[in-house]
Amino acid sequence: MSTDPERFDSMLLAMAQQHEGGVKDLLDTIVSFLARKTDFFTGGKAGEWETVVKNTFYKHATKAQEEADKIRKEKEEADKRLKEIQQKKEQERLARDFEPASVKELTEQEAAELQQDIEKDKKTETGNGSGDAAPADVEMADAPEEEDDPKEKGKLKPNSGNGCDLENYRWTQTLEEIELRVPLRQVLRPRDLSVIINKRHLKVGIKGQPFIIDGELDADVKVEESTWVLQDGRNLLVNLEKVNKMNWWSRLVTTDPEISTRKINPEPSKLSDLDGETRGLVEKMMYDQRQKEMGLPTSDEQKKQDVLKKFMEQHPEMDFSKCKFN
Repeated sequence: MSTDPERFDSMLLAMAQQHEGGVKDLLDTIVSFLARKTDFFTGGKAGEWETVVKNTFYKHATKAQEEADKIRKEKEEADKRLKEIQQKKEQERLARDFEPASVKELTEQEAAELQQDIEKDKKTETGNGSGDAAPADVEMADAPEEEDDPKEKGKLKPNSGNGCDLENYRWTQTLEEIELRVPLRQVLRPRDLSVIINKRHLKVGIKGQPFIIDGELDADVKVEESTWVLQDGRNLLVNLEKVNKMNWWSRLVTTDPEISTRKINPEPSKLSDLDGETRGLVEKMMYDQRQKEMGLPTSDEQKKQDVLKKFMEQHPEMDFSKCKFN
């Protein structure tokens, strides 16, 4: 075909939208036109129109199958690339988690300073009565009601994924990454899309049309760790890797309405989703909180006591009778 195959697409799409029965009704209208307004069925030799129809349909059916196979292959390659990135991040996390801790031998002076710190911490807790209870009460008393806080007015409630459902797209988040889903109104190929991910700017759209998203991101992302893939030709999935993994985003881009990060439910964010350093910090905080509730030493206090006891065992000639460890 010498002419552009997409030349009449807008006209045919307009026709298709007027046929409630879909492709079958559209095809019936076209064939009816050929029968009523042309000699397509009667102008040639007997059966010639059947050969023309068969050859034409098979030609385009072959092209459609080749294009479908190509899209499937591109999707498989994109999924493979995404899986490799996820495996790489998991390996890095495991490497950090199982990195052997270094042990430092303390001098007599350092051991004595450790014991002084322990005694100081105990006196501070005794002065507060129940430890952290008093500060917590003060924090609760000082915290303004959300409806009375002017900073919270006009902010949206987060969706089930701690993000926001907007007219043209939906985004969710964990402490580690942002997942953006953009539904497309037609079947497209990856080469039909324009996705530009920069450290602080995101552009998403269909080539030849205005961008669906074109704005400054709420925070920095790791460009080399961020990916996108077209699913089933109709849904664009974009994964953005956060640089700061300790903060929740209040919006995807600065032109979006803000969500209330106070109302975010962190339950969907599993500890296994966090990087090694962040997960270790969260686990330590949870352990220390449980220890305080049971009246037991925190991890830092226990570490100090263990180091001092080890030092005492190594130096039995020293007098530690005035030291208290409980």
